[in-house]
Amino acid sequence: MQQFIDAITAAIQETTGLEAGSFKLEKPRNAAMGDFAFPCFLLAKRDKGNPAKIAGELASKLNEIFDGIEAIATGPYLNFKVRRTDLAKAILGTILGQGASYGNSDEGKGKTIVIDLSSPNIAKPMSVGHLRSTVIGAAIQRLHDKLGYKTVGINHIGDWGSQFGKLVAAVNRWGDTVDLESDPIPSLLKLYVRYHKEEDDDPELQEAARAAFRELESGEDGHVRAVWRNLTELSMKEFDRTYARLNVTFDEVRGESYYEDHLDTTVDRIVAAGVTEESQGALIVSLEQFGEHVPPCLLRKTDGTTLYATRDMAAVFHRHELYNFHRCLYVVGGDQRLHFQQLKHVLDRMDIDWEDRVEHVSFGMLRLPEGKMSTRQGKVVFLEDVLDRAVEEARKIIDEKNPDLAKAAEIAEMVGVGAVVFNDLKRERIKDIEFVWSEVLSFEGDTGPYVQYTHARLASILRKAEAGAMENADYACLEESSSLLLTLGNFPAVLQRAAEKTEPSEVTQYLLSLSREVNSWIAANRVLGQDAGTTAARLQMVEAARQTINVGLGVIGVGAPDSM
Repeated sequence: MQQFIDAITAAIQETTGLEAGSFKLEKPRNAAMGDFAFPCFLLAKRDKGNPAKIAGELASKLNEIFDGIEAIATGPYLNFKVRRTDLAKAILGTILGQGASYGNSDEGKGKTIVIDLSSPNIAKPMSVGHLRSTVIGAAIQRLHDKLGYKTVGINHIGDWGSQFGKLVAAVNRWGDTVDLESDPIPSLLKLYVRYHKEEDDDPELQEAARAAFRELESGEDGHVRAVWRNLTELSMKEFDRTYARLNVTFDEVRGESYYEDHLDTTVDRIVAAGVTEESQGALIVSLEQFGEHVPPCLLRKTDGTTLYATRDMAAVFHRHELYNFHRCLYVVGGDQRLHFQQLKHVLDRMDIDWEDRVEHVSFGMLRLPEGKMSTRQGKVVFLEDVLDRAVEEARKIIDEKNPDLAKAAEIAEMVGVGAVVFNDLKRERIKDIEFVWSEVLSFEGDTGPYVQYTHARLASILRKAEAGAMENADYACLEESSSLLLTLGNFPAVLQRAAEKTEPSEVTQYLLSLSREVNSWIAANRVLGQDAGTTAARLQMVEAARQTINVGLGVIGVGAPDSM
């Protein structure tokens, strides 16, 4: 596709004198009108003429230049239609030639993208709520990888803060009532819920929690540190098992505790910028200049302990020093919008020149039908349970419809987990999601398994083809297949748009649309058993579609089975 865009753009520039980058070709609203469109309003404004007349005159000039591209004036638009055999040869040749690298570009060369994703809290279960940050962030990282950026995926583990004082107090008091070693996460959840049920009526419990956190922040390597370290190790083992199933890895796994040694220098740096003040014994940065309803950023409490905001300030300074990032993306739920506004406002008040490169990639919350999930109340749906149930449902369907399928367990895992991930990514990330079991586990309609099935169907056709059957293709038989060809050729633009908007749903929606179009095309165009030239051309179309789906599923972290 790009070769045609480049040729048309160059011809328009040469003919009109427009500068490079001053315009972009568009997609006609009606595909029958052409493959690309150039609106002539820019020329009409420059030359003070009628855009429709300008389009007609320009079409005549360009048709004398082009070979294989027809320029058609349609009102104020100049549409371009590429010769179908040239279109098929170029698009299919590009996809088959590039294979797994289809969609790659070097636009990000020399630029680093830092992505803060997943970031669960130690000693708490990974619920379905943690799925969103994990899979959205991982997809955004893979998108930027495809575009040539150096990416750094950071799992900023929540392993610090006053809640750990509460957990240590709970372990000290009730630890012998649970089995921390054999069943760590459910046990810690029970202790965490019990603490919050009893703290209001138990001042001694509250003081024990405060004392434990003060000791933790003091740096003393005693009982509190030993308990905290054990909870961290137990939790990370559980998290890693879940990440492996989701096909998610990280370049860095750093807890908030990592920045313990950076806190004093961070606070000193903010103080030196002249933007802090004391308020009732606490150290704050006033943010009222950004709006009367914007609360101050609290850096240090009256008892000298730090807060999440302090640790995030330390982290963002550290990340910029390490990577000099082009973008620093925080893939965190929309309920933390105020926190990131405050973070950026503090950087703004400090006159940090890279403040605009720090972005909160927010997403809608995942809620249960009965309301918001709450770890404190023990009202959560464990992510591991969701993945297990999805895999069980996939295995039931496989056993029913294809009982002799090889590697059935492996494919059930791929399909079940893929269904959960795809379901999360198929909507715009900013939209809230209600967790409904029947929808998550559905394998019909606009789902991941439908796209995976399409990939398997295409792979099956290719397995049945004879060796060398793709050679000497007659692209004339694809004259009526230009819609599918253009969809395939549009994939690199989809990746680019999805990365720019940090919106993985652009990819999932593209894959759903492509799968529907491919299945309709197969129904109307028999592939095998035709004359050699026709079979070769249609097999190339099948392989190009299979490769594109395979790459697209890989970007969002979903497996592409060859059989189902």
